[in-house]
Amino acid sequence: MILKDLISVIDYNEVINRSGLDTSDIPVLSLCSDSRTACAGSMFVCINGSIADGHDYAKAAYSGGCRIFVTEHRVSLPDDAFVVITPDTRVALAKLSAHFFGYPADKMRIIGITGTKGKTTSSLLIYNILNESGISAGYIGSNGVYYRDKYFSTVNTTPESYDLHEHMRRMLDEGVNTLVMEVSSQALKLARVAGIKFDICVFTNLSPDHIGEFEHPDFEDYKNCKRTLFTDYGAEYVVYNGDDEHASDIVGTARCEKASISVHSGADFSADNVTYFRSPANIGVSFECTHENKTFPVALSFPGEFSVYNALMAIAVCMRLGLGAGVITKAMRHVRIKGRFEAHELPNGATVVIDYAHNGVSLKAALNALRMYDPTRLVCLFGAIGGRTKMRRAELGLVASRDADFCILTSDNPDNESPNAIIGEIASYFTAGTCPYVAIADRKKAIEYALSHSSKGDIILLAGKGHESYQIIKGVREDFSETEIVESFCREHSQVE
Repeated sequence: MILKDLISVIDYNEVINRSGLDTSDIPVLSLCSDSRTACAGSMFVCINGSIADGHDYAKAAYSGGCRIFVTEHRVSLPDDAFVVITPDTRVALAKLSAHFFGYPADKMRIIGITGTKGKTTSSLLIYNILNESGISAGYIGSNGVYYRDKYFSTVNTTPESYDLHEHMRRMLDEGVNTLVMEVSSQALKLARVAGIKFDICVFTNLSPDHIGEFEHPDFEDYKNCKRTLFTDYGAEYVVYNGDDEHASDIVGTARCEKASISVHSGADFSADNVTYFRSPANIGVSFECTHENKTFPVALSFPGEFSVYNALMAIAVCMRLGLGAGVITKAMRHVRIKGRFEAHELPNGATVVIDYAHNGVSLKAALNALRMYDPTRLVCLFGAIGGRTKMRRAELGLVASRDADFCILTSDNPDNESPNAIIGEIASYFTAGTCPYVAIADRKKAIEYALSHSSKGDIILLAGKGHESYQIIKGVREDFSETEIVESFCREHSQVE
């Protein structure tokens, strides 16, 4: 793409072109916001992040061969650098990326899902139902990027705008024209989805989360960012949780058709006769869904009342896209989602559940859901991430100490903090009246301890990692898979028995 054509889509205050190059002759081969990927022919967009400022890395990008820069202020670069100064480089990156990839979002039907909990499960339920029903769909969210037989990992729930548009372009080229996307509050706050029109928007629920020095300053900011998905992105249809106390604040001003879902009162899609069932390697729930005076049965392999909400969201969206109840419920029955209540049966009859629950609200919901299945003991293994959202340590410690029968405190992406210091902080919320615990900083050893000390009927919740296949220790991502650890244990002990 030619530079002149590319920069025509953004607002800018000044262009610095000391070399006198003709912008109609300069090709741009790629865009980037990470100086480590900058090279000859690329355009480096200086993003001001929560920890690092991309403007400080402009010289590193130049050293890598880059000569075209988009900044928010002047930077010190040699005279042969071409610099465009714009009011907001995040918005600029979103606009540049959309144009660079031929506006793929405009050619797709996009479903955006936001909320504190349930985004991943709801999104992947919809994704699986659509594909099984003959609608070629893609997914972008916490679990990565899926379409056709392809998978790509992601760093953020919602990727940076350049990556987002690149994935959408690839999907379109593969014949995928429906996208189910998790939209995080940070994606909305940091303009990662700027300029994208969402056909259907979904609100799952809202509770305090992602509040801290490097995320949202307070709950109001968090809530207001969530709200913009329903007011600023052109939704034609909104599905929302009518039982959530913040629903009216979030979707009340959306000017489009709306559908409510509920487990506790009347709604456009409601659930009754909720029943919990447990079998080897399967913990699930069934219920009756009523919509437009018609009732049909639903069963899925996820536990708890919150799974009913996720299923209702998926049903509402899929019916909007023209699918019938029978097709939806047949596909939903056997959906499994990696790291979301992923159940494994141990040789001794205990059940291990791997789940992403990583804050107080989600951990409480997970423990309460598993308690409904009458475990002999409910064991909770968890930690807390280092470097940010330190308020979670209190939440997690208070919830687990009260709602579990036994806890194993361990590491969860400690990064540059001391794992033992984090564990000590969590342990301070365990008192004489709460459940007993042990502390084992090495997460692999902690899991092996939990499995080897289990008995028939126990449910062991491995909380916090979910689908993640790594641990972040001292700034380095190290390979780490809870599923592999559990499966290896099962193989070894099946042979013994």
